[in-house]
Amino acid sequence: MSHEIDIAWNGDRVAVLTFSDPVRRNQLCWAAIDALAQQFRHCRESGARVVILASGLAGHWLEHAWLRDLSNGVQGREQTGTGAGWFDCLNELAHEDVISIAAISGDCSGGGAELGWACDLRIAEAQARFSQPEIAMGLTTGIGGSSRLARLAGRTAATEMVLTGKPLGAQRLYELGAINRVVATGESLPVALEMAAELVEKSPAAIAGLKRILAVNERVPLDEALRYEQEVFQSVVNTDLAIAGMEAAQSRYDKPV
Repeated sequence: MSHEIDIAWNGDRVAVLTFSDPVRRNQLCWAAIDALAQQFRHCRESGARVVILASGLAGHWLEHAWLRDLSNGVQGREQTGTGAGWFDCLNELAHEDVISIAAISGDCSGGGAELGWACDLRIAEAQARFSQPEIAMGLTTGIGGSSRLARLAGRTAATEMVLTGKPLGAQRLYELGAINRVVATGESLPVALEMAAELVEKSPAAIAGLKRILAVNERVPLDEALRYEQEVFQSVVNTDLAIAGMEAAQSRYDKPV
C-alpha cells in the first residue's frame, strides 16, 4: 500500500492524523479511507478530545476518491477495502466526544473536500484551493459536497462549485463562511494545534452538548431546535464544571469598578 497515516500526540488529549500517499497524490483509495476511519476511532477511544487531520504531501491536502476504485466498483481488482470508511469517517468527525479540525495545507477536491466540510473547524493556508470536480466526470457529489457545502458557503456558491467543477480559493471560502481561518503557508498545523490547546480546556459535557445542538439545528425547524437547545442546557447547567465556571466568571463582575 502506498498510503501512510501517522499519528502524533500533542499531550494526551490532542491527536494529529497526517495522511500521505505520494503515489496517488493523496487520492483516497478504499483501503486508505477505511484506515482513516479506523485511526479516527482509535484516537477517540484512546482519549483524544481534539483530532487534527493534516497532510504530509506538499501541495495536496486530501484529494478525491481514487478513480480506479470507483470505476472498477467494489469488486474491482484494485480494491483492498470496503469503501464503507467514507461514512465511518463522517460519523467519527461528527462524534460528540471529539472536536475535529482540518489543517488544510494544499489543494483538496471531491471526497477529500467533503471530509473537510464535515470537520468541525477548518484552518486553510492561503494557497489552498477547494473543488468538487465530480461533474466533469459525469458524477454527482456523494458525501456532502453539495449538502454540507451549501450550508457552509451558501447555496449560490455551492451551486457554482458543483455545477462547474471549478475551484475556489481559501480566502473566498473564508469570506463565504466555509473556512474558519486563512493562514500563511506552513501555518495550518501550528494554528490548529494552538486552537486545540484552547479547546481541550473546555467542558467535555458542554462541547458534546453544543455539537448535538448544532447537528439538530441542521435537521429540524427552528422551534424544535430551540426546544432541544434548552434541554441540553438544562442537562449541563448543574454540573460541577459549569457551576465552577459560572462562579469564576461572576467573581470578575463582583469586583469594584
